[in-house]
Amino acid sequence: MVWTMATFIGFTILVAVISYVKTKGDDQSTADGYFLAGRGLPGFVIAGSLLLTNLSAEQLVGTNGQTWSVGMSPMAFEIVAAPCCIVLALFAAPRYLKSGITTIPELIGLRYDRSTKLWFSIAYILLYIVVQIPVILYSGSLVFENIFNVSGILGVTKFQAVIILCIIISVIGSIYAIFGGLKAVAVSDTVNGIGLLIGGFMIPFFALSVLGKTAGGDGLSVIDGMRFLIENHSDMLNSIAPADSLPPAVPWPTVFTGLFFLGLQSWCTHQSFIQRVLAAKNLKEAQKGALYCAFLKIIGFMYLALPGVIAYALFELQGDQVSMMDEAYPQLVSQVVPAPLMGFFAAVMLGAILSSFNSVLNSVDTMFTMDIYKEFIDKDASEDKLVKVGKNVGIIFAVLTTIVGPLIYFFPAGLKTFLDSLVMLIALPVLTAVFGGFFFKHLPKYSAKVILVLHVVCYGSFLLFLNSKFHYLYAVFVLLPVELLIMFIFNQRNKTKHPEAWVQKDIGAVDLTPWKYRWVATALILICVAVVYLAFSPLGIGTWSYTQPF
Repeated sequence: MVWTMATFIGFTILVAVISYVKTKGDDQSTADGYFLAGRGLPGFVIAGSLLLTNLSAEQLVGTNGQTWSVGMSPMAFEIVAAPCCIVLALFAAPRYLKSGITTIPELIGLRYDRSTKLWFSIAYILLYIVVQIPVILYSGSLVFENIFNVSGILGVTKFQAVIILCIIISVIGSIYAIFGGLKAVAVSDTVNGIGLLIGGFMIPFFALSVLGKTAGGDGLSVIDGMRFLIENHSDMLNSIAPADSLPPAVPWPTVFTGLFFLGLQSWCTHQSFIQRVLAAKNLKEAQKGALYCAFLKIIGFMYLALPGVIAYALFELQGDQVSMMDEAYPQLVSQVVPAPLMGFFAAVMLGAILSSFNSVLNSVDTMFTMDIYKEFIDKDASEDKLVKVGKNVGIIFAVLTTIVGPLIYFFPAGLKTFLDSLVMLIALPVLTAVFGGFFFKHLPKYSAKVILVLHVVCYGSFLLFLNSKFHYLYAVFVLLPVELLIMFIFNQRNKTKHPEAWVQKDIGAVDLTPWKYRWVATALILICVAVVYLAFSPLGIGTWSYTQPF
């Protein structure tokens, strides 16, 4: 226990020290300095921060729980992120940096009008405060409790442990997000990302070793474990799920359709993601960061999906199969991670939780300050005033979400899932508004508002009446093309009345010279995506038989 605590505290302090050293001389008295790290982030920091912003402890437990239940099809969430990062690098980033924006709502305001900007800003902020940040806090706290038994160590109830962990996560995350600004968040994400890759990859390595020994292998235990997995559970290694599959499986027709659209929303228009790209020192570094991250997402299945299948095989062999998805990964960790490494793994898990929390909190602060306060409350606010407002409102948002987070403990699991899915009520029309605005040059000012209202009605109706019958990715697959088609019609009708086209202005915020190896990196990424999918298919180590054990 002493060594576990020592390694946990040691790595956590190391992250804090590195973040402090890397940011202590930065000028955070301006809005760009505080909210966009002075527009000076290099590619490798952008890649690390993107990875950690996307990855949380809930994903480690949740996605591995899904693969324990239905096999490898949920790995699509990782693999499909790679082509989405390509779109971010080659299409979105050049346009975002050209406008010199700080937030996505700001871009929507430039393309449409001020009232549209206000609509989307308020909707985004409310969803982040009421749904996304509390869910991150609660889920991260519960994951930490389930793996490390904090309630048992402290001698408190599970709910009390969740409250304590929510407060700890909120306080530490707020220090980075509120007082350190975006650069402190990005640097800490990068260091935690290195730790996560080490900690995440050691789980399948140790798990295969234990599986090989348990199966009675007489050679190298890791190889024996993989051989046992392929010979006895090849159906679970198949990533191709039937078209009529329901969550948590991913139906094969949705992989590069609905799921790809969902990925575009996350990687190309989600404020907490693209804010790292907006903070790049130039287009070259932005494209490097996005494409580096694509490679990291491709290998992510090894610690976010494969351990779940190993857990199923190991528990089946031991005769102690768990009964719930969210129990699979915690039990696997407790069995296979050597005691001397548990402290380091705990620190890595905390870093993943903190990253998701402080990234979204920083984004909410940015949107409120730049899109609402500066635009509608105090147009003449000084740079110093904007930074102070950002910090003060960040404290308020952190307190509010810390109060709401533990209360999710009393909600049914289905309600929590429903609340989490509410993010799509705003996220998908944001994608339509942004990409449609770039595609169609004659859109009327009201078009994004119409799409927002239409989407909320249609997607909300789907959640209420059809969610139990059809996979939600089919709804995404249908709605995005329909919404873009409506925008096309608006564009054609308005073109006859107002023939002048919208022209995006280059404000000269950063150098827009692209990375000369971007196309080589893109080709390599697409080849890697194809290779991984072929490997985990009936043409590789999977079989066509599809099982859903639980």
